[in-house]
Amino acid sequence: MTLADIRTDYQRASLSEDQVDADPIKQFSIWFQEALNAKVTEPNAMSLATVNAQGHPSSRIVLLKDLDQRGMSWFTHYTSKKGEELASNPFAALLFFWPELERQVRIEGTIEKLSKEQSDKYFHSRPKMSQIGALASPQSQEIADRGALESKMNELEAEYADKEVPKPSYWGGYVLKPRLIEFWQGRSSRLHDRIVYKKVDNKSWKKVRLAP
Repeated sequence: MTLADIRTDYQRASLSEDQVDADPIKQFSIWFQEALNAKVTEPNAMSLATVNAQGHPSSRIVLLKDLDQRGMSWFTHYTSKKGEELASNPFAALLFFWPELERQVRIEGTIEKLSKEQSDKYFHSRPKMSQIGALASPQSQEIADRGALESKMNELEAEYADKEVPKPSYWGGYVLKPRLIEFWQGRSSRLHDRIVYKKVDNKSWKKVRLAP
C-alpha cells in the first residue's frame, strides 16, 4: 500500500444546523462529554498553532485544562517557544481531533494570560513531581543531554522533599478567547459536515455551513 492509498470512509454520524446548540461553547461541551463517554485517548489533547513576529507558524500538542464562557485554557512556560510567539503575536488556533468519533473541532481566537491566582491554584494542584519538572526544565532551550535534566530533577526533588514547590514566575496559564469555532463531522465520500460559528460584534454568534 502506498501513502496515496491510505483513506478512511467516515460513516459514524452526521451533523446538521438544527442538531447543534446556539452557543458554540455549550456545543463544544456536549461533544467533549461524548468524547469522554467514547473513551477517546486524551480527549483534552489539542494542537496549538502560533505564529512568530516574522509570520512563521509552528504547532504542538498541549492539554486543555479549563473551559468556560471566556474560552479554552492551558498552562505552560511563558519563556518557551510558544510563549515567546504568543507574546509577539497574541492570536492562535486550536485543533481537537477525536478519530473514534470521526470528529474535529477547530478554534481561532485571541490569547490572554490567566491571572497569577489561577496559575498558582492549578500549579499546586499538579502532582509534586510535575511541579518540580516545571522548575527543572528550561523549556524549548538547548541542553547538554538527558543526564543534565535528570540531575537537575534529582537535585530539586531533594531540595523540596519536605517543602512546598514554589511556582516559577515564568510558568502559568493562557486562555484562547474564540472568534471562530468549527465543528467537523466526517461523512462518506468526503462530503463532510462543517458547521462554523463566527463571533459578531463581540457578542452574538453567527452559524453557517461550509462546503467540505
